[in-house]
Amino acid sequence: MINPSRGLDLYNNKQKSDILSKNNGHRHRNHHRNHPSSSGNESHYDDERLSLSDTYSNLTGSTQTSPVARSEWNVEIADCKDFHANRSGLMASLVRQEGNVYSLAAIGDLLYTGSDSKNIRVWKNQKEFSGFKSNSGLVKAIVIANDKIFTGHRDGKIRAWKVSDKNPSVHKKIGTLPNLTSIVEKSIKPKNYTEVRNNHSAIWIKHFDVISSLSLNEDQTILYSSSWDKTIKVWKVSDFKCLESIPAHDDAVNAVAAGFGDLVFSGSADGAVKMWRRETPGKRTKHCFLETLLKQECAVTSLVVNPASTVVYAGLSDGLLRFWERDRLFSGGARVLRCHKLAILCLAAAGRMVFSGSADANICVWRRDDGGEHVCVRVLNGHSGPVKCLAVDAAVGGGERPWTLYSGSLDRSVKIWRVCTEEVGRRPPSRPRERARRIKDGGFQSFTPQGRLIQRKK
Repeated sequence: MINPSRGLDLYNNKQKSDILSKNNGHRHRNHHRNHPSSSGNESHYDDERLSLSDTYSNLTGSTQTSPVARSEWNVEIADCKDFHANRSGLMASLVRQEGNVYSLAAIGDLLYTGSDSKNIRVWKNQKEFSGFKSNSGLVKAIVIANDKIFTGHRDGKIRAWKVSDKNPSVHKKIGTLPNLTSIVEKSIKPKNYTEVRNNHSAIWIKHFDVISSLSLNEDQTILYSSSWDKTIKVWKVSDFKCLESIPAHDDAVNAVAAGFGDLVFSGSADGAVKMWRRETPGKRTKHCFLETLLKQECAVTSLVVNPASTVVYAGLSDGLLRFWERDRLFSGGARVLRCHKLAILCLAAAGRMVFSGSADANICVWRRDDGGEHVCVRVLNGHSGPVKCLAVDAAVGGGERPWTLYSGSLDRSVKIWRVCTEEVGRRPPSRPRERARRIKDGGFQSFTPQGRLIQRKK
């Protein structure tokens, strides 16, 4: 069940024990912060204020010495012989021997995977193509900006990489955000320091907690990073300079998404979705707060803006998917989609399609029609653990062609799916707005107002 006031307490004690036993004796690490709002009745598995990912981590120290850092991968090809030309299904699985998958990014025929090791793997056509290493461990986020790859890490740093001009399989590190020069320059003047937790101070250009997500603006000139330090930082892609630090929320910022031209959206463990506008007075860049789109007890866990920049979606810890249309941002509340039993942990969008991955191990495929209505056309189930990250490349598929969807899970695997916009010869699932539907045993299942699934017999 989900504790809406604190976080995600998703598994019972037996399941927790099973997870620990599968970690080959590794001791589970719990990282509880000294947030002012923390209390003694907080869930023991409420990991670092509503981040489910590290709850299932089996690391016990530096990944430099952990077996996870050198974990091998196995490729499992699915049996696709029964695939119709317009039928969705699983194509392949990339399975790690140890450790979980936390971040994905796709471009063309390349897939980048980040995990709880210091390695970022690069895959091409379902085969390992190359890889590169960072100096820290867990890779929380990956985004691709033209010829640059940015990775956000648990140590609060963002690292920039570039593919070698001579050898496309070689990735070279070209910078760390913030770089040492900027840190030294800002450290000199007291005005550059800001207060952080426990009466400590730090320079404003540096995240002092985990990077939770990364997002690029539409022309890929600005990079946004969100962190559990409650801030969003704004970076210039060309020279990696930190332009601004936004004290965005009262708790950990779990997601940031840029879109709608000059707008930026942030979602937090404090249950709020906020909207900001980027302004450029003179040579400076400044973001002004516009409005709080949502305020509730349940955490906001993920955000995505669709490629057409017409809708922003928010995944919540109560299993609901909320969305706002661009032309109605200031005229009313969010619309709601219901499908998942547990928290939505990740979102992806391509064309008219929206994909939601959940702690219930399922992926819901939504299609938006011309009138703005959403239909759940498919539920992809194949993972045995929470789905932590999704990626779909806009260059793959499109129109009526199938999309290639990648899903990373805390079951140590990445799955590759073919997803069709229309299911030929197949009746799609009921619309999510239908609050009750008949199930096989003759009973019914429905959702509570908080989005939890309840079943009752006939």
